[in-house]
Amino acid sequence: MLTQAPKGTRDVLPTDSYRWQYVEARMRQAAAEAGYREVRTPVFEHTELFLRGVGDTTDIVQKEMYTFKDKGDRSITLKPEGTAGAVRSFVESGAFNDPMPCKMYYLNAPIFRYENPQSGRLREHHQFGLECFGAKDASVDAELIMLAYRLLGGLGVKNLSVNINSIGCPRCRPAYHQLLRQYLGERIGCMCDTCKGRFERNPLRVLDCKEKKCQEQVKDAPSMLDVLCDECREHFAQLQKYLSLTGIPYRIDSRIVRGLDYYTKTVFELITTTKDGNLTVCGGGRYDKLVEELGGPSLPGVGFGMGIERVLMLLDGEGIVIPEPRLYDVFVTYMGQNDGPAFSLVQQLRCAGLRADMDHCARSLKAQFKYAGKTGAALTATLGDDEVAQGVVKLKNMATREEQTVPVSEAPQAARAMLEA
Repeated sequence: MLTQAPKGTRDVLPTDSYRWQYVEARMRQAAAEAGYREVRTPVFEHTELFLRGVGDTTDIVQKEMYTFKDKGDRSITLKPEGTAGAVRSFVESGAFNDPMPCKMYYLNAPIFRYENPQSGRLREHHQFGLECFGAKDASVDAELIMLAYRLLGGLGVKNLSVNINSIGCPRCRPAYHQLLRQYLGERIGCMCDTCKGRFERNPLRVLDCKEKKCQEQVKDAPSMLDVLCDECREHFAQLQKYLSLTGIPYRIDSRIVRGLDYYTKTVFELITTTKDGNLTVCGGGRYDKLVEELGGPSLPGVGFGMGIERVLMLLDGEGIVIPEPRLYDVFVTYMGQNDGPAFSLVQQLRCAGLRADMDHCARSLKAQFKYAGKTGAALTATLGDDEVAQGVVKLKNMATREEQTVPVSEAPQAARAMLEA
């Protein structure tokens, strides 16, 4: 039906958008406090970007991407995640020539994944993400985790826990792959077809399978932490040191691999406990090879993504009410043919920074007052024939019923004084 949104999408209506704006403002503030600046990348990219960056053995690439041919016969994909596009932008713009680290964030970025809609995750959802390029120290990893933890806690999300892991690097991961293949070799016959296909190409992806029967088979799999090289082991120890300094409660979860192939060393998730079980509200990690793989210099990177819909859903679950801003400071009411003076007064009030409007539906004066009450306007400013003839306006506080008549030229100052009284 033309009047029904596609499955997995949802409108943000004017009656609800203020909640998004409130959360987004808090996200912008958190990013700015840590020196992150906004980047805005296209909604779609060349498909190859995600094949090379995200990995062709991931669920995202194999099952979830919205891919199509454009009129130039080029393969185009709607963004299934935010990091690859941010890295492409970083490389294409030559930002790697600037002083490092380069810190950027994206906000309200639409992400598209063809999957069954779930709690706080639609086929089109929106993310807040931070990416930091050029810093290899684990202090940046800890900074991002701390930023996300403080942001979510400050918004009111309760029962937060931080889970961390290290999945090594290209030097130590081959040894783990060999161990994992040995372990999985006796069990792969009982696993899903997707895992069977991943077994030889990328056994690490088997650990990320969501099928119950597969999760049961890998629950006792060897841990990457047992075969980390000296550099990865030291980096992971440094991360724990920094997190301990912040006082953030965290635990090591050797089963975290995240759903993207570009991760190296640190991976992490912020999880909250709900009545329906644990829910991941933020996830991220380090990707020290991705910039180079996408054509840039050899520079490390680390970042995270956080679903805005999921954050709002959690706030609802906590019973947190985001205050709705007042629609109008002043609603101008008028009698008869005084719509011209009313229109001019509305513009005068707006130029003074006040939220103002007038009747546009030819209502009676009584109906205008009633409508002003429904909008929650703090003040009304009435222009009758006598007021227009005298060059004045009658201001009325809708809550206290206090009234005063002032010259039209002084209406903005008088209205502001009544609002602040």
